[in-house]
Amino acid sequence: MDIGTLSLIVLFGMLALLAIGMPLGFASGFLAVVVMVLKFGPDLLFSTFGTGPLNVLAQRMYGLTTNYVLISVPLFIFMASLLERSGIARDMYNSLNVWLSRTRGGIAIVTALMAVVMAAMSGIIGGEVVLLGLIALPQMLRLGYNQNLAIGTICASGSLGTMIPPSIVLIFYGLITETSIHALFKAAFLPGFILASCYIAYIIVRTQLNPEQAPLPADTEETRVTFADKMRALPGLLAPLLVVFVVLGSIYGGITGITEAAGMGCVAVLLLIVIRREFTMDLFREALMRTFRSTGTIIWVTFGATALAGAYTIAGGPTYVANLIVGSELPTFGVLLIMMVIFLILGAFMDWVGIVLLVMPVFLPIILKLPVEELGLTSGLALDPRFVSVWFGIVFCVNMQVSFLSPPFGPAAFYLKSVAPPHISLPDIFRGFLPFIGIQLFVLALVLLFPELTMQFR
Repeated sequence: MDIGTLSLIVLFGMLALLAIGMPLGFASGFLAVVVMVLKFGPDLLFSTFGTGPLNVLAQRMYGLTTNYVLISVPLFIFMASLLERSGIARDMYNSLNVWLSRTRGGIAIVTALMAVVMAAMSGIIGGEVVLLGLIALPQMLRLGYNQNLAIGTICASGSLGTMIPPSIVLIFYGLITETSIHALFKAAFLPGFILASCYIAYIIVRTQLNPEQAPLPADTEETRVTFADKMRALPGLLAPLLVVFVVLGSIYGGITGITEAAGMGCVAVLLLIVIRREFTMDLFREALMRTFRSTGTIIWVTFGATALAGAYTIAGGPTYVANLIVGSELPTFGVLLIMMVIFLILGAFMDWVGIVLLVMPVFLPIILKLPVEELGLTSGLALDPRFVSVWFGIVFCVNMQVSFLSPPFGPAAFYLKSVAPPHISLPDIFRGFLPFIGIQLFVLALVLLFPELTMQFR
């Protein structure tokens, strides 16, 4: 069967299987078998297991799943699970709230700042949204904050773990594309900071223009905050900042690798929980169980998507798509815009793990073949595949940031719905996302137009 027909079968087959509710890992694994059978025939497929396509596919899957850096994923998930179940995050929120409670929109700003710190601690998205929904949403609604503002702030800020190191999305991108994860972490710092700053700036401007959307607490003896109260609240920030220092300090300082930093972060969080006398076997067991469930889901998707990507590669799919796009004679930005649209559409229906595993082996080689000097880089950078790969990874992460809020299957909406009051429906939640999606698209345009924003890793 020719590769063009095979590509259409993969595309529409994936859409059909996902539409009927088949999990992504099983859908992509099934399509991998279909591709191999249609391309090589059942006899060739099963008779040459030792040296044929199946062996190449098995080696590809084995190489990815035994990569040492992959161990950091369950470690970061375990760290996030411990933080979610301890009082560390709640104390951090209360401390920040003491400092900003008398500022217009202060609780929303506190929520965004807390999300940044939590993202820098663990790089996990779902737990952040749930935790912020439990801590911040009731308080904002009680004080009369605009519901859309409260919802959008929690979900958009809670998804910053996609961008801010140690992002698991960046780890997977680095593994798949053989890009330096250390360089990706350095390159993501400024774009992630810009995105978080844009959220906070939007909250400040919106609440200043419409003060009724973020009423200040009544000025009573009980709500008045003195400088001494602020000083007493500072210790609540020490534990989170210590975890950030241990994880990111060891990575950026060149002391340890990604996996070792994740292990050190887990030990630091466990010690803090013990020192704070919050450690129980129930807490430990629940954190482990969530880690096993989350890691199992990621691994199954990894198996299936890697099998499909490998089968499609063996069949010549990436070369076919590359020739199709490069042969269209579109300018570099035209190709990039097409890819961005594809990322955004896929992000609305598919998990980021599947996207990075399925699409990146096709798209990155195309980007490396394009005349990227049209992006306005100096000739040295334009010809450096290492820079282009790192920059495209950051572009991809901004797209995935959008995907967490994109209807109809934006994960952040369902995370928040699981802990939101009954009167808040899913349409209400998606309505609150609209201005924040606009901010994300603005930052995406910045990273596309100014690739130098990701040059810190050099």
